[in-house]
Amino acid sequence: MLVPSLDLTYLRLSHRPDLQILFLRWNRPVSSQEHRDGYRQALAMAQVHGVGHWLIDLRTRGLASAEDFEWVLTDFRLQMAQALPQASRRLAYFVTPYHQPTIDERIKTPELRSLHRVFIEETPAQQWLATGR
Repeated sequence: MLVPSLDLTYLRLSHRPDLQILFLRWNRPVSSQEHRDGYRQALAMAQVHGVGHWLIDLRTRGLASAEDFEWVLTDFRLQMAQALPQASRRLAYFVTPYHQPTIDERIKTPELRSLHRVFIEETPAQQWLATGR
């Protein structure tokens, strides 16, 4: 099976057509510019494949600044909705147990929790992306 991918110095993007998931695997801590550019690159790939379910592996990168994460929750969320209007959109964050409470706090509203979830294991993240449960 051919897996479309893009390797940047700080991020590996890959689309698994069999799962209909776009994987963002960050390779290292990043600057604010790299953070935003990585999400934009991911959105470009997602548009090509029509995929709105993303698994974002933050274990190596760590957490974004509060300002950069707020950008994801506001500006980028709107860009994603405009770019993928027909796609169901869900973002699963795969994190270390240490970082889980911080992201859970950042996405505590019901509206955000319907689109963003935090996981410390990959299989439950993939299941939520596939089913919404």
